[in-house]
Amino acid sequence: MAPGGRPPVSAKPNPGRKSTSASPSAPRPADRYFELKSEIHRKLIGVLNLDKVSSLPKDRVRAEIGRVVEKLLDDERVPMTAQEENRIVEEVLDEVLGLGPLEPLLKEPSISDILVNGPHKVFIERAGKLTLTGVRFKDNAHLLHIIEKIVSQVGRRVDEANPLVDARLLDGSRVNAIIPPLALDGPALSIRRFGRHVITSDEMVANRTIMPTMLRFLAACVAAKSTVLISGGTGSGKTTTLNALSRFIPEEERIVTIEDTAELQLQQRHVVKFETRPPNLTKEGGVNQRVLVRTALRMRPDRIVIGECRGAEALDMLQAMNTGVEGSMTTIHANTPRDAFSRLEAMMLMADLDIPSKVLLQQLASAIKLVVQVSRLSDGSRKILNIAEVTGVEQGRVETQDIFVFERTGVRDDGKVQGRFKWTGVQPKILDRLRIMGIPLPDGIFDEVSEVNLD
Repeated sequence: MAPGGRPPVSAKPNPGRKSTSASPSAPRPADRYFELKSEIHRKLIGVLNLDKVSSLPKDRVRAEIGRVVEKLLDDERVPMTAQEENRIVEEVLDEVLGLGPLEPLLKEPSISDILVNGPHKVFIERAGKLTLTGVRFKDNAHLLHIIEKIVSQVGRRVDEANPLVDARLLDGSRVNAIIPPLALDGPALSIRRFGRHVITSDEMVANRTIMPTMLRFLAACVAAKSTVLISGGTGSGKTTTLNALSRFIPEEERIVTIEDTAELQLQQRHVVKFETRPPNLTKEGGVNQRVLVRTALRMRPDRIVIGECRGAEALDMLQAMNTGVEGSMTTIHANTPRDAFSRLEAMMLMADLDIPSKVLLQQLASAIKLVVQVSRLSDGSRKILNIAEVTGVEQGRVETQDIFVFERTGVRDDGKVQGRFKWTGVQPKILDRLRIMGIPLPDGIFDEVSEVNLD
């Protein structure tokens, strides 16, 4: 692997350059390599019209940069094979027009997360497993330059006065960055990838994230305008599950989505998308989710979908669900359905309206009908661990009953988690709502998943 994380790429023989006697695969000292690349990059900026170059097709840009790099290498009298020259052209091209060392990782669709812990440690997540890569940046300044390039594309900035920033890439991937003085070991960057391919409910069944009977039950509940809360930890698949379940919203309904960073990929034709805006350097101009929820209510929504519930907007959302906007959906960070309601109650208290806790709990129990608990297991697979129904408020807390559960039974020698999906035997009360809405489930549907083992 080449310094910077790019493997050598094939190149046509270059008759104009003499080959060095060193083997093409002979490693070049990392520091010297970065110095050379940085020097070429600096000189390129001086001789190229970057505004004009960025508007040209990539093939023409590559050819132009290739000619300039070859001339610069000749001027520097640097011995380099055609293969090495081709590699440095590609990396300089990434520096000029892309995100430098991150470009090869962003081109791999199998990578779901890119985690940069300072300039010399870059991890990736693939199939639920974290791996340290050979990708590296020259130094803190190099990494900071790439972060600044990312956030500037969406009109944001990061500096010592504003060391925390959320942004997104052009493909919708979510970006979070933190820089010194808050980050002690140098700038840190995380990229949550969202590929162009939206995972469908059928693919979730094929991956054994959920069983067909469970999916059929959830589809009926969504179609019947039952409010669904999707709960889980970081990277558990909450947004993927929300995208999949949103497909069961009837096409004729008007949907308003509200997110901090746009991630949802709803497929309906009548979708209005809102995104929050952070305040500027003078702490002005910020628009939070609570303001957007209130705005959404004035736009005649049939459903409101909030990417993630994080604060006082929970109160406005639940009041909306209790006053006509049924069938809405959101996600929340929590480890169990009961924890999810505890977090929602705490968020509602952030509204600081002096509402009795008993009233808040009644609103929660009245608005939310189902909780879908998702989790990433130790082998990297995602599973829906619980589908729970809200039954009411007892002894000062919202009570739920599990309808479906995933029981883990062990781990195979290869690390694969073993377990089984089970119907708990509970006949959910929501079946009455489905019948009233004209969406009855077939008799005996729950028996189909009385116990399904996963090998």
